Amino acid sequence: MAAGLKTIIALSFVLAIGFLLVILSSALWHKYWPLLVVGIYVVAPLPNWICQRCANPDDFMDSSSNSAMDFGRFMTGFLVLTGIALPVILAHSGAIEIPAMIMSIFGGLLIYGTIISFSMFFQEQEEF
Repeated sequence: MAAGLKTIIALSFVLAIGFLLVILSSALWHKYWPLLVVGIYVVAPLPNWICQRCANPDDFMDSSSNSAMDFGRFMTGFLVLTGIALPVILAHSGAIEIPAMIMSIFGGLLIYGTIISFSMFFQEQEEF
């Protein structure tokens, strides 16, 4: 499936909405703790990408261990869960308001979803 200009425009629009929600969740209530979610969701795909490069699966050996890939998926899942749990904990402790929590979670998920969609649409296929 070839990704074109329409895909880039759509992903950019969704990414802009995600950033807008996170920034508004901080700016409307003058408490800037929800901005930590942006950093978490930007860093979240990195362990998966790094461990995928380190795994280097060999076509001739099917019995190779995927422990590096499993660790990368675990760390990515941990960071995504942290991005969801951090606003919930901040709202529970009273550091941010409930609407700011909701906006921050939805904005963060849009940011992470855009990063994952971009990597899926624009990954290079390896040929032999």
